[in-house]
Amino acid sequence: MCGIVGGIAQRNVVPILMEGLRRLEYRGYDSAGIAVINDHSIYRQREVGKVSSLQARLSEEPISGTIGIAHTRWATHGKPSQANAHPHICRNTVVVVHNGIIENHEALKAEQQIKGYEFTSQTDTEVIVHEIFDALIEAKGLLAAVKYAMGKLEGAYALGIMSTASPDELIACRRGSPLVIGIGIGEYFIASDVAALLPVTQRFIFLEDGDIAAIRVNKLTIYNQHDQVVDRPIKESRLNADAIEKGEYRHYMLKEIYEQPFAISESLEGRFVNNRLQENTFGHNAIEVFNTIKSVQILACGTSYHAGLVARYWFEEFAGVPCQVEVASEFRYRHPVLQANTLIVTISQSGETADTLAALQEAKRLGAKHSLTVCNVPESSLVRESDLVLMTRAGPEIGVASTKAFTTQLVALMLLVMAIGRRFKLSPMIEQKITQELFGLPRIIEQVLQLDQDIKKLAEQFADKQHALFLGRGAHYPIALEGALKLKEISYIHAEAYPAGELKHGPLALIDADMPVVTVAPNNRLLEKLKSNMQEVSARGGQLIVFMDETLSTTESPDVQIIQMPAIENELSAVVYTIPLQLLAYHAAVLKGTDVDQPRNLAKSVTVE
Repeated sequence: MCGIVGGIAQRNVVPILMEGLRRLEYRGYDSAGIAVINDHSIYRQREVGKVSSLQARLSEEPISGTIGIAHTRWATHGKPSQANAHPHICRNTVVVVHNGIIENHEALKAEQQIKGYEFTSQTDTEVIVHEIFDALIEAKGLLAAVKYAMGKLEGAYALGIMSTASPDELIACRRGSPLVIGIGIGEYFIASDVAALLPVTQRFIFLEDGDIAAIRVNKLTIYNQHDQVVDRPIKESRLNADAIEKGEYRHYMLKEIYEQPFAISESLEGRFVNNRLQENTFGHNAIEVFNTIKSVQILACGTSYHAGLVARYWFEEFAGVPCQVEVASEFRYRHPVLQANTLIVTISQSGETADTLAALQEAKRLGAKHSLTVCNVPESSLVRESDLVLMTRAGPEIGVASTKAFTTQLVALMLLVMAIGRRFKLSPMIEQKITQELFGLPRIIEQVLQLDQDIKKLAEQFADKQHALFLGRGAHYPIALEGALKLKEISYIHAEAYPAGELKHGPLALIDADMPVVTVAPNNRLLEKLKSNMQEVSARGGQLIVFMDETLSTTESPDVQIIQMPAIENELSAVVYTIPLQLLAYHAAVLKGTDVDQPRNLAKSVTVE
């Protein structure tokens, strides 16, 4: 989603803001812009396309200033264009960058047009800058004007605001969309993500919902939603600027695929004592909460939803715990009935997914007493809103198509299955078996990564394909869903996934020689059923690509290609079998020449509905 960077310093902030924009490119965007105040005047440059286009413009027409704001826009209201790009300016006095959606922008626009304000864009953001200017006419200073204007806005937003009326003051506002303040030496910065500011600081303040920050070079004052001055804690980031560089890899996505053995090791580190999972890893009162749980409700979106679907199989098969999984955007708008003593589990890489956050709030409104989030970003909204937390520790994930975040979510969810399952049917023997398999995962995934060149050659078959079908059974059906999602996200090949047993109920009509059928075939109790489904595809001329346990014996034929997978027990095979599907999608996308890390129309963090 859109990215914000801003700064106020005793040096030219333009290079810092441009580097910040570059580091936010992974969020997804269609245009970029920057504005500074210099000698009581606003100077602005905006360009459609990549940050590099904006940088080229600045090389031709440079600007400089000690206070500035910059933005990468992901279109919501109004198509990608220079006029719709941020920052937006009102009467050469107030300038704003904005993430989020102003839900009452049409009503505000009508009021402002009556007052004579002219609109130069199709965005909802422009009403903000006019509203602040209008308040500035009567208010005593920029801060007072911003506070008044914020009271008229409905929706979600993160804002960076400057004005020639107060040229040494930067205002930051947060409601619903994430915003952090980076603390330097005699300087401050704001950003949507700490990643943008790592070259200049590792000290951050995470604004809370409703906060408004007034920032000067030598002073920072934060007001909460009740207009009270508050102190927010300063957090030291353990990340460094190199953590979000590609290094030797061609794309972030490939780097992050190869980081999965280490990421999973990090997810497990320090959470076991004498090979036994410690429940306080979920929070100091986790034991008390888990003792009351009778069922689990998982809420998530996209890839995180697929992780939840896998976890449902695990909760019910290994732990004997009733588990429901729902897309968060659906849960929040229907009328769900929650059982008593249900643990609400939210899953999100960023912890800022708007629909998941709103679904959690709806569950609380309905009376849910306990919540837990599986998340990758400390200090995110879901972390703060949840009673219990399990951080995945995947590290920064820059590629829009999630890889290591997904597999670490699966590992985290298995830990939760173990912790709750102890109170139901999970035996000590099975728990110990799963523990051993968890610690063996990094080694097995490294073996799978050695199949990279075989999978790269396999991907050549997708270069001219428009459609693909993915099949799986049991906990591997969600893995098939995830594989199909990866392929369509980054290669733009239309892909669908089905439980293999559903072939006869419609998908068989699609089978022909031009439709690759990718099948996940671990050695489990559903294997014979799956083989029968595969034969149905072959009998109709379909082209089968099978990722199969190496202990199984199957002969290749012109219409059946087999990639042998390392042997693994059933409990965690779903984690392992997602790796080759990630590689397949990656190599298919590279062959098709798409933008692997920043696929069209998509954003990394979906912070609006």
